[in-house]
Amino acid sequence: MVQNVFIVSDGTGGTATQSLKAALVQFEFIEVEPFIRPNVRTKEQILEIINEAEKIHGIIIHTLVSRELRHFILKKGRLYNIRTIDLMGPLLAQLSHHFENVPTEKPGIFHKLNKAYFQRIEAIEFALRHDDGQHIDELENANIILLGVSRTFKTPLSVYMAYKGWKVANIPIILNTPIHDIIYKIPAARIFCLTTYPIRLTKLRKVRDIHLGGLTGNYCNLSYVQQELNYANRIFNLNSKWEVVDVTNKPIEEISSEILTHIKSKGGIT
Repeated sequence: MVQNVFIVSDGTGGTATQSLKAALVQFEFIEVEPFIRPNVRTKEQILEIINEAEKIHGIIIHTLVSRELRHFILKKGRLYNIRTIDLMGPLLAQLSHHFENVPTEKPGIFHKLNKAYFQRIEAIEFALRHDDGQHIDELENANIILLGVSRTFKTPLSVYMAYKGWKVANIPIILNTPIHDIIYKIPAARIFCLTTYPIRLTKLRKVRDIHLGGLTGNYCNLSYVQQELNYANRIFNLNSKWEVVDVTNKPIEEISSEILTHIKSKGGIT
């Protein structure tokens, strides 16, 4: 299968092209189709490239010098679920750090130029801190909130999306237990409800039950699972502005992509 790679540069693209060629020596069985986009100086140009890359499932390698454009391509790549690789930013950051912020002499530039790295670390820490309903009083700081009964992939999905820079919190739905009132105060566009079919969920829970030595009680009982899903779905139906996502037989990547599609259709999350 051919891998599509967009080389984006505010110059000729020669630096990124050579770097890619050097790296691909280590991947002798990978076939790459490069798309060189030189002289990229505006956000409008970047948006066009993002749209191109999304259509053919490409990744973007760039050597943009402008900090503003690097941040913009990172933000849009994250929104459209496109991997972006910044070759210039980390180098500039390390040199600026080594030369004591020369030539800009602006404090904090090392952090700013490595925004993608720090954003990812912060998001992962956030996801772990807000897993399974923890620290619910901080929920307003989340970009995305996942609701669902046990074993609907809330935690792995939270961590996966956090790696891409999203601050994700997940809240468990427990049979006959009302969810916290604070959730109803969060903008509906941030809330995603995960659901699945009872038989499929029962099979997943049986695996966990076996792992725990059969000590989970009704946890994997089909009748109980059906009740729990019905209870969750009633909550979801009462809040029609919340987006419901069926996770049945879907990999984490596909579920994440579906959530991002909904976010894009609503104009993104600020």
